[in-house]
Amino acid sequence: MELFAGGGGLAMGVHRAGFRPLLFNEFNKRACETLLASAGRTLGDDGLSETRETAPVPPGVGEPAPLYPGDVRDLDLRKFEGEVDVLAGGPPCQPFSAGGVAKGDEDKRNMFPAVFNAVREMKPKAVICENVRGILRPSFSGYFEYIRNELRLPFMERDPRKSWQEHNGALMEALGDPDPNQHRLDIDGGLPADDRSTDRYRVIAFPVNAADYGVPQVRNRVVIVAFRADLGLEIVNEFAAHVKRRRYSDDALVRSMRDGSYWERHDVPPHVKERVMARLPKVREDHCLPWRTLRDAIKGYGTDEELPALPEVDLTRLEEKHDFGGKRFPGHVGWPGARIYKGHTPNELDRPAKTVKAGVHGVPGGESVMELDGRFEDLASPDGWRYRHRYMTVRETARVMTFPDEWIGSGPRGEQMRQLGNAVPVVLGEFFARAVADALDAAGQ
Repeated sequence: MELFAGGGGLAMGVHRAGFRPLLFNEFNKRACETLLASAGRTLGDDGLSETRETAPVPPGVGEPAPLYPGDVRDLDLRKFEGEVDVLAGGPPCQPFSAGGVAKGDEDKRNMFPAVFNAVREMKPKAVICENVRGILRPSFSGYFEYIRNELRLPFMERDPRKSWQEHNGALMEALGDPDPNQHRLDIDGGLPADDRSTDRYRVIAFPVNAADYGVPQVRNRVVIVAFRADLGLEIVNEFAAHVKRRRYSDDALVRSMRDGSYWERHDVPPHVKERVMARLPKVREDHCLPWRTLRDAIKGYGTDEELPALPEVDLTRLEEKHDFGGKRFPGHVGWPGARIYKGHTPNELDRPAKTVKAGVHGVPGGESVMELDGRFEDLASPDGWRYRHRYMTVRETARVMTFPDEWIGSGPRGEQMRQLGNAVPVVLGEFFARAVADALDAAGQ
């Protein structure tokens, strides 16, 4: 089951990991349109069917999954009890992000309580949540620990007259003396090793950089995963050991540039290669694959599945907002007005893209602006040259988020960029969903 589905990034990742969707929920009208428009192409043949039922029932095998386009707090999910292997979702991140004013629990957009309620009603075997790294700030440390404790004991329901701090105190008392490792994110010390309760969960959290998992973008997030306690402690240990192994690295990217393997797949002007090579730092040896870059994504090497290169964007046609992609590459539309100024440096083609942002950030300045290979003489520049730049297209941004080219965003450009900025990269979601699937398989579930 997918709550806060947005543009569908996490949903696609979970589906690719082998799970059959039972229900999607999303509040934003445009995002719902995107889910419906892209479902058949990106979520399998069964697709989605919109419903207004606040007490939906699980679909049968081969039937489309219902999409509830409304407030998750209105949903009655009790008919899904015992039917759900994985509850997935990224509760709105604005309450914990700098761009969202970071009000945390005070923010009315805080939807973690809705996640707790869904767990109570359905008792899923596992839960996957994603949120911004800001939730780990010292100012939110108490509430983040409360989130983990509430997930551990979801059936100790909070009295609406009590503050979260009061309820957290009751949860900690019920958990007993915490393990000294409890405050390490990747270790669950909240439950005894022999606890096999069906109404308690073992919770672990991982700070992640999406680039370390094969996403052509530096995107720092937190992934929270919970397993029902009756599945045993071993399932948590196996899952943690699997996801902590780093697979891609910046060091490996630098080595691939030095040994020439990176440049073998990219035909660039000599001055571009010389400029990049002159900046390379010293690196350590590791056994990782190279970080994927923005150039990789645009040229079709941004995921394990090789894609065709996106068509070139003619800078002379930006003002007319020309569509360079057609039906094959939807959203590959040039956009005028890109600027670079202090504090807003552009994306570099031979690095992973900067974090795709949404919300109050929009797409101004250096955010979603890319520096190109073309240059012109500028005596005011330190080396006598200035490189051209432009806005990234929606399709290029979708590639950076590892969405398939079949994904079609609904609404104007700004709305599509917002959906992408709020999404979970598909490759990142798939990695964690596969790790959960493998752990459930190993536990005979």
